[in-house]
Amino acid sequence: MSPGWVAAPGGRSPADYAGAVSVTSPKPAPAGQAAGDAPPAERQQVAAEVDTLLDLAVGRLGGARRDGQHAMARAVAEAIGTGEHLLVQAGTGTGKSLGYLVPAVRHAVREDERVVVSTATLALQRQVVTRDLPLVADAVAPRLPRAPRIALLKGWHNYVCLQKVSGGYPTEDPSALFALPVDAHGEHAGAADHPAADDGAGSGRGDRVGDLGAQVLRLREWAEETGTGDRDDLVPGVSDRAWRQVSVTSLECLGPRCHMIEECFPNRARNLAKEADVVVTNHAMLGIAASGAPGVLPEHDVLVVDEAHELTDRVTAQATVDLSVASVEHAARLARRHGGVPTTDLDAASVALGAVLAELPEGRFRDGLPDAAVLAVGAVRDAARGLLTVLKPDGAPAQAAAEGGMKMAASAMLALFEIADRMSGDAARSGRDVLWCSRGDDGSGGFRGSGMSRLHAAPLAVNGLIRTHLLAGRSAVMTSATLSLGGTFVPVARSLGLERPARRDAADAEPLAGAAAAGAGVVPAAALAEQPTAPSGLPDAGPRAAGTADAGTADGGTPDGESPGETAGAASTSATRADEERAWRGLDVGSPFDYRRQGILYIASRLPAPGREPTTDAQLDEIAALVTAAGGRTLGLFSSRRAATAAAEAMRERLDVPVLVQGDDQLPTLVRQFAEDPATCLFGTLSLWQGVDVPGAACQLVLIDRIPFPRPDDPVRSARSEAVQASGGNGFMQVAATHAALLLAQGAGRLIRSTQDRGVVAVLDPRLATARYGDFLARSLPDFWRTTDRAAVLSALERLAALA
Repeated sequence: MSPGWVAAPGGRSPADYAGAVSVTSPKPAPAGQAAGDAPPAERQQVAAEVDTLLDLAVGRLGGARRDGQHAMARAVAEAIGTGEHLLVQAGTGTGKSLGYLVPAVRHAVREDERVVVSTATLALQRQVVTRDLPLVADAVAPRLPRAPRIALLKGWHNYVCLQKVSGGYPTEDPSALFALPVDAHGEHAGAADHPAADDGAGSGRGDRVGDLGAQVLRLREWAEETGTGDRDDLVPGVSDRAWRQVSVTSLECLGPRCHMIEECFPNRARNLAKEADVVVTNHAMLGIAASGAPGVLPEHDVLVVDEAHELTDRVTAQATVDLSVASVEHAARLARRHGGVPTTDLDAASVALGAVLAELPEGRFRDGLPDAAVLAVGAVRDAARGLLTVLKPDGAPAQAAAEGGMKMAASAMLALFEIADRMSGDAARSGRDVLWCSRGDDGSGGFRGSGMSRLHAAPLAVNGLIRTHLLAGRSAVMTSATLSLGGTFVPVARSLGLERPARRDAADAEPLAGAAAAGAGVVPAAALAEQPTAPSGLPDAGPRAAGTADAGTADGGTPDGESPGETAGAASTSATRADEERAWRGLDVGSPFDYRRQGILYIASRLPAPGREPTTDAQLDEIAALVTAAGGRTLGLFSSRRAATAAAEAMRERLDVPVLVQGDDQLPTLVRQFAEDPATCLFGTLSLWQGVDVPGAACQLVLIDRIPFPRPDDPVRSARSEAVQASGGNGFMQVAATHAALLLAQGAGRLIRSTQDRGVVAVLDPRLATARYGDFLARSLPDFWRTTDRAAVLSALERLAALA
């Protein structure tokens, strides 16, 4: 039955969508975990206390009781108590932050066990630390033995370095400002999470020297006043280039040799984290920890991951490295300038590498690097290893800047050595790393405008890294609005290392040997990963080749015995360690929104299937009709920048409504303009699919131009798909369809942001209705009323526009 604002009222009542879906009984906790054997009365007592504490926190916020939030809080408390892992899907409006913070704070204080909470972005991390967690702490402290201790932990480069501000490091040379290095822990010298300064200064060559100097001067003054050194406390912000002048990465830090170690802001933050009950960090830090780097996070007993659907990609990004002539030249330049050593061998290796890269084809190397590339990368590795032996302080007193410069040179050389060593090592030869070549500025993190080729290496799979370095020895709670795909938690559980595959790689998640073995004392940037296998519970898409857009599924069903709202699983029975036997379960607590009455999922089934063109005339006609009926009020989510720009230009010519497109201005500015003017449309790409929160009449139509499958030439996902296929699974469903389902669910989630919102999600890709995998994708979306009736949708949008 359709929503009431489309036709006569009907369908299920809001009560059918509220509250939690029942959860399967958890499997037994690992041996030795007595908490899992707590009698029912004790569990009921804990649940009652959590309910009371949550009511106090919600009351302090001025909110109302939400059944789903309480179900989540009780489940989190039980999972922590039994030592199991928990996946919690909490729809928009549930209040999931309080749903996990209240039981986490209670457990940390009562049991004296540290909890680490990780968020997807620095912005969400800031919200938890400055708003949600203080509110919870203040509300529940009177009911607990003591007030909880809270700490914030970020990457080293997010804090100002007092040693660098006071002249303890040499001034950056201009070329280095554009070559933001990545250290062996995956830390970028610049921070993409931070917006540019309000004056428009960015992180590229467009910064004027005068603007840069003024920003650096302001930073030096601020460094004398700040109590935290945290970049986020600087308002307004500065460009990445300016911040680079006052910050260092963890490898560039002088450590105990620094005469300002007692005042060191990142060191102070880490010391506070070691004493805290609850530590709030972000997924980038988890990615570094997952690579095997020691000491990134304090010891902890419980891990809570918010926006957990992003963790796999964040860990992959942190474990991905690249090698180019520019990066080799950068390391050589620092060695000569600050180390005072000749770089003859490295210079020759750089020339040889450039010659080889110029001849390499773009794309993935399915059988490892070509022989010529192996020799060239090996020469870089050997030359870097040789220079590492001489880039060391001689022990004699030196000027502060000289010592800092030596450290910068050594850290750049160490990063270069480990990248080259990895690309020529066992992981690359065995296929556990994916290797490919790219050209120019392709957005992969290379040097802007260099026009040069570069080699990349990324782990084939990261579930082993997550399980070994993040989940082992502790209980984990992972939550998001999007964790159940096609009615089951198994695909996400498998990707996060909760659901063990039947087959293990012999080098499961071991950190790479390299600098640490050579005495440098640093664990390399990435670790080896196991081969992915197809998860149970995913429908079979048939025998077609992996990665083809037309591959499909027979039925989209869930595993036997599981309902769409519940999933339980445990590690392989062949596992022997307690952590490998740790149980996990999935819980969908629903949403306070009645999606069937509030929203429509319109599938434009009469349109032709998307091709290589960014847009088609038929698609543009459909967009124009929908936007006209909605009176603007449209968020357009496109698969590429070309498609978004083409559609925006066409709508500007055809329609009398304002159309903004990503790239016109900074994204926060565009979103604010979109929210303030209901007649405005905003078109864009991936950045708009997640995190945009525009409730009310300003967003009543969400357009999705096509199913967001990964590009067929995406090197990592295509390699993962082939590995699943080779192991007997279905690579298309495991990789491409799962990726598309996550993004579709996130994109569709932009529509309904409050109980008063109404609107339409229009997918302009008929395959959602016609392909065999369409049902799997559709079942991953909010439970909107689904239709292919164009006339009914246009009429509904016109009715909404008239009411606005």
